[in-house]
Amino acid sequence: QVQLAESGGGLVQAGGSLRLSCAASGSEISLNSMGWFRQGPGQKRQLVADIQSDGSANYADSVKGRFTISGDNAKNTVDLQMNDLKPEDTGVYVCNAQQITDLGEDMLFTDYWGQGTQVTVSS
Repeated sequence: QVQLAESGGGLVQAGGSLRLSCAASGSEISLNSMGWFRQGPGQKRQLVADIQSDGSANYADSVKGRFTISGDNAKNTVDLQMNDLKPEDTGVYVCNAQQITDLGEDMLFTDYWGQGTQVTVSS
């Protein structure tokens, strides 16, 4: 089992910055990726950014150039630096970690989720 602890978030004016952090803990963790998803009011959870164990990162088009994701494989942590925030960035940001288990003939992908942290951007 993997537990995720999130920190950061809060209320900020448009144009401001926030930093989210997430740390994974558990026994014998081997994570394929970590990232952040956002869930706005009445919306489905959507990927904001994630980072693979090889350091490659993916971003939603809406945050490219404004958000930067960084990770530490040794510490099993991921940070999301959010700059030039906009009201449409408002939502609950949820940390995700994906673990891959080699079963021999198959690979088992398991997703773990944090409880989420609220980000509110006022106009």
